[in-house]
Amino acid sequence: MSAHWSTSYVGTPYLEFGRTLAGCDCWGLACVVYAAELGITLPSYDGLYASTEEHAEIAALLADGKSSWSLTSQPRSFDLVGFRRGKWETHVGIIVAPGLMLHVAADDQAKIESYTAGRWGNRSTGIYRHFEMASRGAR
Repeated sequence: MSAHWSTSYVGTPYLEFGRTLAGCDCWGLACVVYAAELGITLPSYDGLYASTEEHAEIAALLADGKSSWSLTSQPRSFDLVGFRRGKWETHVGIIVAPGLMLHVAADDQAKIESYTAGRWGNRSTGIYRHFEMASRGAR
C-alpha cells in the first residue's frame, strides 16, 4: 500500500476510552481521524458507556439525536462501518478504500483489514456518512 492518510494511524494501541494516538478505542480512533484529517470534531461520548461490551454504545454514537449520520450504499473514504456482536452494534471502522477499513479492536492495535470478508464480513450493520462529509463530495 502506498503512503495513504491511514498509514499514520496503523499501530495505534487500543485503550478503552482513549481519544489520542497514545491509545484509543474504536470510537476514539474515529474521533482522532476525523479531527486530524477532516477538521470535524465528533462527540467524545467517553462517559456514555461503562465498557466496550455494553450493547448501546455504538448505536448511541451513530444515532446521536442530531442527525449527524446517514446510511449510505455508496461507501467512500472516511465513512464509518458499524458492526454487531449478537444483535447489538459494538464496533466501528473507518473506510480507507473499497472493502478495507482502519479500526482498532480490544486488546489489539489499529490496523487495516477487510470489512467485507473474514471475521467482520457477516457482522456489518451498515455504512454511515457524517453529514459534513455528505456536503463535501468524495475525497
